[in-house]
Amino acid sequence: MYPATRTTNFNQSMIREMTRLAMEHEAINLSQGFPDFDPPEAIVKAAVDAIRGEANQYTVTWGYPPLRQALAGQYTTQLGWTVDPDVHVCVVCGVTEGITTSLLALLNPGDELIILEPGHENFRPSALLAGAAAVPVVLEAPDYRIDADRLEAAVTQRTRALLLNTPHNPTGRVFDDEEMETVAAFANRHDLILITDEIYDRILYDGREHVSPGSIDGLVERTVTIGGLGKSFAVTGWRLGYVIAREPLAAAIRTVHDYSTICAPTPLQAAAAVALSQPSDYWLQMREEYDERREVMLAMLRKAGFRAVRPEGSYYTMADYTAIDAPQAEWDSHRFARWLTTEVGVASVAGINFYTRDRERYGEGIVRFAFAKRIETLHEAGRRLASIAT
Repeated sequence: MYPATRTTNFNQSMIREMTRLAMEHEAINLSQGFPDFDPPEAIVKAAVDAIRGEANQYTVTWGYPPLRQALAGQYTTQLGWTVDPDVHVCVVCGVTEGITTSLLALLNPGDELIILEPGHENFRPSALLAGAAAVPVVLEAPDYRIDADRLEAAVTQRTRALLLNTPHNPTGRVFDDEEMETVAAFANRHDLILITDEIYDRILYDGREHVSPGSIDGLVERTVTIGGLGKSFAVTGWRLGYVIAREPLAAAIRTVHDYSTICAPTPLQAAAAVALSQPSDYWLQMREEYDERREVMLAMLRKAGFRAVRPEGSYYTMADYTAIDAPQAEWDSHRFARWLTTEVGVASVAGINFYTRDRERYGEGIVRFAFAKRIETLHEAGRRLASIAT
């Protein structure tokens, strides 16, 4: 007996493994990106009301109608073209399913998908499940900018698509107008599909505003926009995401979703429709609170001897540990992250986990921290980290 060969070229998630390790050792979990605070009460109430009401059976495969209508309204504005809730929107079980479903629907065996590294560990397995190859293009630290020459060097006759995550996990970059122009010209020149992961589009700092790549001239027809509600509303366990695309891409994505999932949980979709109607004050307060967490995180890492990248968006930072005043500063990032969890009591993710190309060159000496936590949680993590050099 043996497993399918498609499962033999990747392992189970190291991010989730670090969460399990944190639980085992009662460490503060700054590895996996989920909040330790509650979602808005109105959203929780909406979910309870939906469960107690009549929203406990299958809904339309591609999404609960009021949620699709709310998403269509939002993305008609955000993308600049008329999004039809009955044609262009597909509600899925989280952004991860949205990406995997899109790749299964749009890539053929033997195709190549360009991904940017450091990048989320789910991207390459999603390509492999579709029978495609993930071709990494490295963003050079410490600026992590998109390089046009590196993109061109990655193209072959089999290149079919580019996967872009902005705001970016794990670096916190928000790719600027010049970089987006580079991506647009590149995708058009090589007739590529652009698949975007925009899960952190509401979590931005220093006055930045998110621009969906699918709104840029030349990218409207070829872009698959993927987003979700788990991060912005602190409901990561609800597993709600969505895919927005033009035909014929949308129909293919809906078909794969239909046969793989049927539909996302109906009562949670009903609550999500309420979530999207939150007043603008909610988004302002959320940004202010995340900005405070960012400053606390950066200050405590500096105090402990780390050199951390200042995020422009999302709630992660890449931190270089090679200058901390401890012998562990010379360890590889996987060993260091496990030691930090089991002995110091703060879980992170090894930098090597975000690379497939030249992992030792780019991923060693750094770890990723998530700061979607209560301020008191972050202060306690800072207290523990400060003990490293004492």
